[in-house]
Amino acid sequence: MGGHEPGKVGMSKVLQHFYVYIVRCSDTTLYTGMTRDIEKRLQMHNGEMAGGARYTRSRRPVHLAYFEVHSSQSAAMRREREIKKLSKKKKEALVQSTNELLEKSHKMSL
Repeated sequence: MGGHEPGKVGMSKVLQHFYVYIVRCSDTTLYTGMTRDIEKRLQMHNGEMAGGARYTRSRRPVHLAYFEVHSSQSAAMRREREIKKLSKKKKEALVQSTNELLEKSHKMSL
């Protein structure tokens, strides 16, 4: 049967996620990007692995401030463009609203 295990056909596509993220740099600026592996990308931005954006190299360390998960690369790329067009004030509001949601959720789980 074509070398595929039963029940495994197409599973890799189902499990793929694309992340759109915002990192806060040491100089308080915000950098927006997209990746499949957010942990690896943060390590790259912080110089722990080769790669990373030129913008963040002189602004280390960076910290994850916000992220979204998308099921397709095209949706993630669209959203990354949308966020990059936002003013810093609107990006800060996006980060803050997410932080407030997380705090509220945490309090409800206690």
